Amino acid sequence: MTHTTRRLMLVAAAAAFAITVPAAQAQAPAPIIIKFSHVVAPDTPKGKGAIKFKELAEERTKGKVKVEVYPNSQLYKDKEELEALQLGSVQMLAPSLAKFGPLGVKEFEVFDLPFIFKDQAAFRAVTDGAVGADLFARLEPKGIHGLAYWDNGFHIMSANKPLHSVADFKGQKMRIQSSKVLDAQMRALGAIPQVMAFSELYAALQSGVVDGTEGVPSNFYTQKIFEVQKHITLSNHGHLAYAVIVNKKFWDALPADIRTTLTGAVKDATTYANAIAATENAEALDKIRASGKSTVYTPTAAETVEWKKALMPVHKEMEARVGKSTIDAVYKATGFVAPK
Repeated sequence: MTHTTRRLMLVAAAAAFAITVPAAQAQAPAPIIIKFSHVVAPDTPKGKGAIKFKELAEERTKGKVKVEVYPNSQLYKDKEELEALQLGSVQMLAPSLAKFGPLGVKEFEVFDLPFIFKDQAAFRAVTDGAVGADLFARLEPKGIHGLAYWDNGFHIMSANKPLHSVADFKGQKMRIQSSKVLDAQMRALGAIPQVMAFSELYAALQSGVVDGTEGVPSNFYTQKIFEVQKHITLSNHGHLAYAVIVNKKFWDALPADIRTTLTGAVKDATTYANAIAATENAEALDKIRASGKSTVYTPTAAETVEWKKALMPVHKEMEARVGKSTIDAVYKATGFVAPK
């Protein structure tokens, strides 16, 4: 057999094999990649919500979509992630609502106003209603499409000294997210607000760069904040929530059927994340108490009233920034009544 004959036979065999391969298999399109970045641990309510969305999206699109979840600021820190989304470097985020103020949508800072939500139902009345929809609409010109609000419960305070009365905050350097409302909140208490990325917080508390912080129990536990803070106060003064958002250009370019399927996956992941938040926070508090590394204090009714009276002026002060109409709309939706 000559070399030429052998070569022709191999080519013919290869061609015959190619014909037997199903066309769909030979030309299977690459999956649509969604990079979902966030700044907290995988075993938090937000972390678990992101994983649930990944599972549902990949299952329901039958592999046409692949979701890559990047927790713990693996890709971007707090200040970087929104810009990365706008540039299309990532497709999906779940930032805390405070992040949208620096982006220019200051109305979102209404969620940071102290004691504005008396319970979870009050929060849901806002996010599930006209106010929540209006706020998402304000993100569209920024190249961002809002999909859902994820609830992660109420904020607590921590420091290396007891924080019982307002006077206890005087001179304490307290870490906050980048929010003018939270800045005003800490100043109203007599503290010194320090804006800092969440990923840097543990080291800053450990080294004394900051004295204390606010946050939710699940984050205090998973990030080991309780190990470098001697005292925790269950103040429930603020509320932590996230917005699940996507790059608008990417979202609008998706095939309609894929977009519909992903919308359903987000909805069900939202139900899941919101359902586990209260349980996870309660369990985290139990574990913190059991560790013996940080005392957990519940304020008296009188102390809570004192905190509220000290912080209510922040609502009035922020009207010019957040918008009086937005604040009034939240008051109406929640039935808010200022303390006397």
